[in-house]
Amino acid sequence: MKITNTTLVYIEKDNKYLMLHRNKKENDINEGKWIGVGGKFKFGESPEECMEREVYEETGLYPVGYFYCGIVTFVAEYLGEEDKNETEYMHLFKVTEFEGELKECDEGELVWIEKEDLFSLPHWKGDELFLSVINSKGKRFFSMKFSYINGKLLGAVYD
Repeated sequence: MKITNTTLVYIEKDNKYLMLHRNKKENDINEGKWIGVGGKFKFGESPEECMEREVYEETGLYPVGYFYCGIVTFVAEYLGEEDKNETEYMHLFKVTEFEGELKECDEGELVWIEKEDLFSLPHWKGDELFLSVINSKGKRFFSMKFSYINGKLLGAVYD
């Protein structure tokens, strides 16, 4: 069993999010899906430091205005493949101001997508739940927990 800490970042501009279509990386659990940018913590990083580094590495943009929205606990169980079981603590951010020039990403295609069009694209079912909270007017920190078995969302708990 693995335990990891990651960041997931939604960069917002003109009622759009900068989305990453994961279509370049081999053996990618997110292959074919549209997600925000982000990645795994390096040793000693805070959630904010990881978020800033990952955004810059993947997009060329540097966040100057952002919200630490919450934490999502993913429990991924693989029946018959217990060595793949994982708990991931995903630190969720929304960037509203940034500097720099957008660059090509080696993990997939970066595209500005209208917020209302997001869920017509391939995505993880649980993303709909936390994005509805992020898109609400409140700025309260939240916690969610998702339980997936063999890639299928079976349960969600919201604080």
